[in-house]
Amino acid sequence: MSLFDPALWSGKINIDGWQDAAGGKTAVVNPSTGDTLEHIGSADASDITRAAARAAEAQRAWAATPHTERAAILRRAGELFAAHAPQIQDWLIRESGSTRARAVFETDQAEQECYEAAVLCSHSVGEVMPSTEPRLSMTRRMPAGVVGVISPFNVPLILAIRSVAPALALGNTVVLKPDPRTAVSGGVTIMRIFEEAGLPQGVLTLLPGDGAAGAALVDDPHVRVISFTGSTGAGRKVGEAAARGVKRAHLELGGNNPMIVLADADLDRAVSTVAWGSFFNQGQVCMATGRILVHTDIAEEFTARLAAKAEQLTVGDPAAADVDLGPLINAHQRDTIHAQVTASINAGARLLAGGTYDNLFYRPTVLVDVPDDAPAYAEEVFGPVVPVRTFTTLDEAAQLAADDPYGLSLGILTRDVMTGLELAERIPSGLVHINDQTINDDARIPFGGVGWSGTGARFGGEANIDAFTETRWITVRSSQPVYPI
Repeated sequence: MSLFDPALWSGKINIDGWQDAAGGKTAVVNPSTGDTLEHIGSADASDITRAAARAAEAQRAWAATPHTERAAILRRAGELFAAHAPQIQDWLIRESGSTRARAVFETDQAEQECYEAAVLCSHSVGEVMPSTEPRLSMTRRMPAGVVGVISPFNVPLILAIRSVAPALALGNTVVLKPDPRTAVSGGVTIMRIFEEAGLPQGVLTLLPGDGAAGAALVDDPHVRVISFTGSTGAGRKVGEAAARGVKRAHLELGGNNPMIVLADADLDRAVSTVAWGSFFNQGQVCMATGRILVHTDIAEEFTARLAAKAEQLTVGDPAAADVDLGPLINAHQRDTIHAQVTASINAGARLLAGGTYDNLFYRPTVLVDVPDDAPAYAEEVFGPVVPVRTFTTLDEAAQLAADDPYGLSLGILTRDVMTGLELAERIPSGLVHINDQTINDDARIPFGGVGWSGTGARFGGEANIDAFTETRWITVRSSQPVYPI
């Protein structure tokens, strides 16, 4: 039976019946064709309240479940992601506009996230501490409780499962609110996988919804940790609301990521690397290469080759053909991108390639001579647009790269690796890739940005433990002490 058979969608995990949520229903639309693929329930604040309360009730029993049982469920989830990968990939392509290559990457990564989370179940839960008193002093990692996960549309499966899986592994229950535009591949997929894997009722709840539903999840007193991935503007609001509730908010936000191309870089490979980092997933990635800084000695040839590469790339429906770029998620996103490109040209930037669109298919775009304040350079575009600036010295390159409020990912292309590492030390960034593009991910690594890009690393290994547990100090004496009062 298909993983996505609607008859299975009201399974034992989500007893609120999210298909008939109080907020009504939302159409799931194929951005390539405009066709409605499915209708899905849209949660409102009352749905969130019920789900969070139920999650709090289920959490104690789940945390008390032997770690071997929790690990077995997560390993089984990983196996199911592999077994159902073709179905999930088809949904990613039709629902999010993903190319086949990105869809394969997502299912592979989701599988690995589950396996890595399974390892967390048997991780040490504390340590014995030295003490000057005649007592046993120790710390213990305790589950945070109920974790609210708010995930975006752009890489919907990975950006949800990388919070859901480790949170569950560490004994928390989870309420997942995916973006309603990709609620099947970023929500239903995860629910069905964990249901089939044997996750108990109430441990994971799916509630797609709009910003109001997200706000209710952040405000709910049962929810002690929020894991949010999205724009910097929305992240600020989440952080402010979480602070009012004295709860933790892990924020993975936007980026305007620089790629520095030094004079000694291999030009053929540099052009390919930059094109991949800038145009992958139509540029709708927080780690996308957003600013190219190229040495003046090679700038003319580099930009000519990059523009030629952009013109050669194919754009179209990924379900109909093997294309390089698929559609943008919706017309609002397209119009925002095009406005940034147009305003940048009006500010003095020169268009070398792209700058046009057909419906939601936006051509990969290359801009040169871009002023500091041009939107395509100064702002996160979140589209297939790459502005190119030049520099003459390493000092200038470092200043240009660091002169930005974001700090997510940095790429440096050079034959001199030590020069690249030394340059990277001068540029604030959560991720650094020498001789690679800025879009890299791994289920085992700590992931996160600085500045406007978020609140630091919280995914992968030890970072997950810090993100989804609380530290408790425990002391034990053989007998009660005598105090002087």
